[in-house]
Amino acid sequence: MNANANMAIIIGSGFESLTAKGRGHAVATRFGAPSADIHETMLEGCPVLTLARHGSEHTIPPHAINYRANLAALQERGATSVIALNTVGAVSDACDSGRIAVPRQIIDYTWGRAHTIYDGSDGLVEHVDFTEPFTASLRDALLAAATGSGVDCYDGGVYAAMQGPHLETAAEVDRLDRDGVDFVGMTAMPEAVIARELGLEYACLAMIVNRAAGRGDIPIHDDVESGTVAARERAMQVLQQFFRQRG
Repeated sequence: MNANANMAIIIGSGFESLTAKGRGHAVATRFGAPSADIHETMLEGCPVLTLARHGSEHTIPPHAINYRANLAALQERGATSVIALNTVGAVSDACDSGRIAVPRQIIDYTWGRAHTIYDGSDGLVEHVDFTEPFTASLRDALLAAATGSGVDCYDGGVYAAMQGPHLETAAEVDRLDRDGVDFVGMTAMPEAVIARELGLEYACLAMIVNRAAGRGDIPIHDDVESGTVAARERAMQVLQQFFRQRG
């Protein structure tokens, strides 16, 4: 692997081009196998590692992802910083489908997931500071890339991590709104906190593909179909500019 490939992207569906031409590596970790092989590829002349969060065929639901193995595998291949691509629905009126965002805060509503590397198996426990769940410098770099590429990007907001895989009820979204949530997704936790425990820089580039339950004027899946294309295109523009700025 290129020794400079210290950047990694955790991807969802729709970004297969980031792994299609890359060389894949199976990686074993102390937490088991990651969702898929770690791929080495180039983006705007910069080496980058990529990992398909839901597996190479997108078959692993959010609650069954081995988040610990995914992040440990990226670290073993040399990653020190991780950009997470997450698909979300908009709860607040600040964002519409098709837009992208770089969240600042997170609330975890998930349960039953292996949510820490400090599980008692090795006798070590550390209480990491999680006041600011996303790395400020990496957030700033993504926001600068959005500005440099002319992409409208929402700066900040609160991401709610839900259990899934079903979408939320309208009443649940009303609760999230009362809690101060701006976006709702299923995969940023425990991913963000495990990255912190491993000492990895981590930030989320959220793709807003729909209005959350009870907040839109059209059926959710119709909204997703139209919003996904625009959000993915904008996210890719930001990623390209991000790596151009690093080159």
